[in-house]
Amino acid sequence: MDIRGDGRLGPRPFAGRPVAAVAGGLAVVLIALSARYGFHRDELYFLLAGRHPARGYVDQPPLTPLLARAGTAVFGVSPTGLRVIPALLAAWTVVLTALLARELGAGRGGQILAAACCACSGYVLAIGHLLSTSTFDLTAQLAVLLVTLRLLRTRDGRWWPVLGVLVGVTLLNKQLVVSLLLALFLAFGLEALAGRPWRDLARRPRQESARRLLGPLLALLLALLVSAPTLWWQAANGWPEVKVARVLSHVNGVSGRLLFLPLHLLQFSPILVPVAIVGLRRLLRDEELRWARPLALAYPLLCVLVLAGGGKPYYPLPLLLAVTAAGCEPVVRRARRSWRTLTPFLLLAAATSALAALPVLPVSAVAVTNAIDIDQGEQVGWPRFTRTVAAAWTAIPPAQRTHAVLLTSNYGEAGALARYGPAHGLPIAYSGHMSLYDWGPPPDGDDGPVLLVEQADGRHRLRQPFADCRTVGLIDNGYGIGNQEQHAEIALCEGPHQPWSRLWPSLRQY
Repeated sequence: MDIRGDGRLGPRPFAGRPVAAVAGGLAVVLIALSARYGFHRDELYFLLAGRHPARGYVDQPPLTPLLARAGTAVFGVSPTGLRVIPALLAAWTVVLTALLARELGAGRGGQILAAACCACSGYVLAIGHLLSTSTFDLTAQLAVLLVTLRLLRTRDGRWWPVLGVLVGVTLLNKQLVVSLLLALFLAFGLEALAGRPWRDLARRPRQESARRLLGPLLALLLALLVSAPTLWWQAANGWPEVKVARVLSHVNGVSGRLLFLPLHLLQFSPILVPVAIVGLRRLLRDEELRWARPLALAYPLLCVLVLAGGGKPYYPLPLLLAVTAAGCEPVVRRARRSWRTLTPFLLLAAATSALAALPVLPVSAVAVTNAIDIDQGEQVGWPRFTRTVAAAWTAIPPAQRTHAVLLTSNYGEAGALARYGPAHGLPIAYSGHMSLYDWGPPPDGDDGPVLLVEQADGRHRLRQPFADCRTVGLIDNGYGIGNQEQHAEIALCEGPHQPWSRLWPSLRQY
């Protein structure tokens, strides 16, 4: 490593070609497998939300729906067209992980191993295969971590504006970066208190302390300016994302907290965990990396914050990838720079992650992998679902269809009917779920029959505002895969007994 003027160690040359080869290989694999199943329910929602561009939605900021719209506009409205951008973001995630390893002192071998570990992680494969809010979020959070490490290592204040802009862009997609920054702030505070007594801090000249605050304040201002559109929208609408987060936390419940750590490591890849452990030990014990110790302290702190807030197990995974990057250099050294030991290890990680996260098995076998990753099953059966709904719709007398309404229980169903329904003569599907509520209600003049699509929970909550409901169809994806629509009921009801504009608030759901 190169020695800087202040005595700190600088990064080694970047292993650009081999890292690019790993990143490019991952993108090729993801694009090649992109059309194996079909759209995911969330992707159908993003496609629908992209038709209603806004500064924010009740459950997310605006960036992912805009990416969905841009991707399909350039590459076509198909699973492959939608998933080119996620594949490219996954490739950039590999590059950023290698750069994190480089920032933490890794040479050529350590950087290549970091890139390979990232490409073999089940979480990276899963969100690189599908377009989700987590896809861009992972790439953006790793970029935030890279700039943060650069700040800690160089103490160069010119990186503060870069950090602020990155945080602002990340907030346009998801707000999890706030938890990451809070964990880093707490970790930095703990490390500062452990390494420097309060009396030393008190002796620091006021002018120096004020000057040190200018960078963080500038970063905060830029972050707020960049993310202002969606933050303003959320504030003006009563912070609906907070309401959605509370609902999700309640759904996860106690069982979600008990399973947090096993699912967290399973989504990352259990085979890569030893590298992460080496990274944690190195960050905590290596004096040359004392400046990066907050990274190691922030990881358990973030896990505690996510657990306390009822968050999902994958929320701390960007930070775990950074910790893993720290362990790659010592692992390569222990292997004596021989890839004979590491290659089988990486191949096993890649194979197990691919089976769990990618559509490598026949559709008939998804029922098996669906037990590990429910997102597999949510990519199956949407064209057949639409045909079943269309058959029930055509059973309505033609004279009544002109003022009939098609109502679904969730955004996945509405998104599928928006994508495939026009080919079957179906009208616009309405729903009170998430932001679809804001795109309703149906016109008050549509006072004819109501065709409902209800999830198979047996409660028939969607039927309650209507009379004379009878089941006229049953959803079956044809493969026995247990997803949210399997065995859903299609019910035909009489028209509403009050105008839709008055009934609509009772149909709101998160």
